[in-house]
Amino acid sequence: MHREISIFNSGDTTLEYSVIGKGTPILLFHGGHSGCQEEFGYERLLTSGFSIITPSRAGYGHTSSIMDLGQACHIYKSLLDHLAIEKVHVIAVSAGGPSGIVFCSMFPGRIASFTLQCAVTKPWLVPVDKEYKMARRIFKPETEKRTWKILAAMNNLLPKLTYRMMASSFSKLPYSEVRKRLDDHSAEAFRKMNNRQRSYSGFFIDLEHTQLDYSKELANIQAPTLIMHSQNDRSVSLSHPENVKALIPQSEMCILDSWGHLIWIGKHATEYDDALISFLSRQKNEESSPFN
Repeated sequence: MHREISIFNSGDTTLEYSVIGKGTPILLFHGGHSGCQEEFGYERLLTSGFSIITPSRAGYGHTSSIMDLGQACHIYKSLLDHLAIEKVHVIAVSAGGPSGIVFCSMFPGRIASFTLQCAVTKPWLVPVDKEYKMARRIFKPETEKRTWKILAAMNNLLPKLTYRMMASSFSKLPYSEVRKRLDDHSAEAFRKMNNRQRSYSGFFIDLEHTQLDYSKELANIQAPTLIMHSQNDRSVSLSHPENVKALIPQSEMCILDSWGHLIWIGKHATEYDDALISFLSRQKNEESSPFN
């Protein structure tokens, strides 16, 4: 998988991004602890005739720590201008949900379609939550590199055990049920994820952005919208896709009985891939129709 990683400068702001593949462009807003090296779900998109532009979101990788989400979205739009791309399909993943929502609301003329994958769409972790307190402690910028080194080392040494230990963070199911929904590649995909992840200052910025209500922005979205989620997701509850459906009634829902939050891993991953490719292909066909 050949990936070009570049730096785009706009004034005093630096944006790291990658471009992979050739074809219809997708702008992908990665989830938490990720960056422009993300690869979940990419292979099927690339073989289906899409290219993927992945900016490291604010505070991740070499991208400047931009607290204002509107300002960050202006930088992402400037990147499209720099690449001479007029219109994109937008995919927003997990904690990247707010970035996708605000971007699509701000620049409707640049959006061919919008897909939310297990995405945060309304206030998420709040300061009284134990998960919030834990995240603030182990993923703070001063110590997050060490946290990920320890996790990666443990995962490399004991991949299946680490998967089992962490499964409850991603799934509401008991592990006996999680195991039924996994395949032979799941533990290795999980290991690779833990080896490439970093938080930098980006996850702290995410924790701020995911405190906000995006109802107004969601209601303003005009693009065809697909909502993808697992009904067993513990990380981001089903209230988030339901929130989108209520505010964008014409949106499509794809809720599967997959194992949990990481919908690109396990036996149901192909079904998610099929649903996404079908949705994107329909938008491509409608764009090219002489009657539009």
